[in-house]
Parts: sequence; C-alpha cells; structure tokens
Amino acid sequence: MASFEKFGQIETMQLRVRSITYLAEAINGYELVDPRGRDLPRFEAGAHVDLRFGGLVRQYSLCNEPAERRRYCIAVLREEEGRGGSRHLHDNVRVGDLLEVSMPRNNFPLGAAAERHLLIAGGIGIAPLMSMVGELRRRHADFQLHYCARSAGRTAFRDDLAPLAAEGRLHFHYDGGDPAQGLDIAEVLREPPPGTHLYYCGPAGLMAAAAAAAKEWPVGTVHCEYFTAAPPAEVVEDKPFRVRLAKRGVEYEVPVGETIVGVLRRHGITVPTSCQLGYCGACVTRYVDGEPDHRDQVLREYGRERFVLICCARSKTPVLHLDL
Repeated sequence: MASFEKFGQIETMQLRVRSITYLAEAINGYELVDPRGRDLPRFEAGAHVDLRFGGLVRQYSLCNEPAERRRYCIAVLREEEGRGGSRHLHDNVRVGDLLEVSMPRNNFPLGAAAERHLLIAGGIGIAPLMSMVGELRRRHADFQLHYCARSAGRTAFRDDLAPLAAEGRLHFHYDGGDPAQGLDIAEVLREPPPGTHLYYCGPAGLMAAAAAAAKEWPVGTVHCEYFTAAPPAEVVEDKPFRVRLAKRGVEYEVPVGETIVGVLRRHGITVPTSCQLGYCGACVTRYVDGEPDHRDQVLREYGRERFVLICCARSKTPVLHLDL
C-alpha cells in the first residue's frame, strides 16, 4: 500500500506521473501511480483527490474504474480564465514528476437504493461520471448517459465510450457552443422514472438547467457535483457575526469579506482545509448552537442540522457556536 504523509489534517501520498494522454482539445489525462508499484487506497465511483503543486491545491475527479488498485486517472481541462491550476498542470507537469495527492474522498456517490441511473455530463464534467460508468457496467446495472459537448473534437473519452453509444446507452449531444442547440434537459428530466437516480456534472449553465428541471424529483434521488462554488439559492447581503468556540471558551468576530477559517487562523487556530470553496468537505465542523448560513454543495439536509463547512458558511444568527 502507498505510504502517507500529513498535510494539516489530510493524509497525502507522493505519486508519480506515469503517463500524460491527449484526450480532446485542451483536455489531458494524467495517470498517477505509486513510485514503488504498490497498491493505492481504494476509491468509490464519483470520488476525487486533491493535488498540491506549485503552491496550489486543486480537486480532480478520478475517472478510471474503482476496481483498479494500481493507478489513479484524472482528466484536466486547460482553463485560460481559471485560477491557474489547470494551466500549471498542462504547462509544467511532465511524465516522471512526483505530485502530492490526497486520499480519495467522495461527495458524489452512486445511490445505493437506485434501480436505474440517469447520468448527464457537460464538457469536463464527464470525469466523475466515467468512474460511475465503469462501476455500473461491472454491476450490469441499468443506466443511460447523456454527454454534452461543443463538438466531437472537444469530447474526452469518445473512443472509450463508443461501444456504449452503439448499445444505445450513451447519447452524444453537440451544440456548437449554443446550449439551445444541444440536449433539452428540461424534457429529459420532465418525468422521473420510478426507481431512477439522477447524476449530473458540468459547467454552470448545465448545472442550473438540471437543478431547475429536477426540482420535482423525489427527495434523495438527485445527485450533483460542482467544479466551482455553486451560486447561492438567493442573494443575501453578508453581515458580520461572531463565532464562539465551545471547547476553548473564546469568541471572535467574523467581518464581512472574511471567512470563519480565516478568522480562526488569524488567531493561531489550525483548521484543515483544501478547496476553500465549499465542495470538498475537508473543513466540516460540528456546531452546537446558532443557525449557519450554509453555502456548500457537500452537506445533505440532515447533515446541515449538525455540521457546517467553515470555509464558506456564514451565520444567520448573531453568534454561531462551534464544537472546537
């Protein structure tokens, strides 16, 4: 088994880049392995890892089959207007390099109670769904995949997925850059078939359209993953509030424009974080009183009754009491 180090409170591994593959226009695939050829920690379909490089921390979905133990595969779209992580990987990382990689985490699992599965991917959002497809095929499960892209040339994994298209379980949708010419998401999701769970991942427009179309689906049957922080359900004017640490007996003000994590670190309190955008779950913390203003895409409704992601949440009450 690969060996681990500690980065804050998160276990990491040093993995070697064994291969870099051209997957589509502006999309590279990176194969990561243990330098000594040992097995890697198991992961579930939909899981992601953190990569730490060049002073950055970025999350990437694992796109190979969960049954594989000797490698992790990720797909990276070069984003010119992004935060710099994808450009660094494309421009600077080479075969043979070592990268610091976290243990896999999964905020986007397959539904255990699902009888059938409907998957919708947009662009690089196909990455987490690839591991799901591999697992569903292994289980001989009933599924359909809609894959939206601008063109065939910008479609990652096209050759790998071609057999599914021939079987009628995969449908490619090319819109030429105009989503109105692509998949009619509202129509596809209009009536949820009994026993079906929905999974979707992609750019902001697709995420918004799928969320709106699936509003009437049964509770617990809709699953999604954002690559960037999701837009808030409503626009709320931020206000300062206080955070009280129950175990330490101290209280700090959280001003507008600063996060709980930032305030705690400013006062010398170590807090584990990774994405700091509310979609990885590394900073999840129990609260004991007050009402958080949740702004993450990780916690389900029942989880929000006890836990909060302090990298992005604020408070609806004047004081939020944390179990710290």
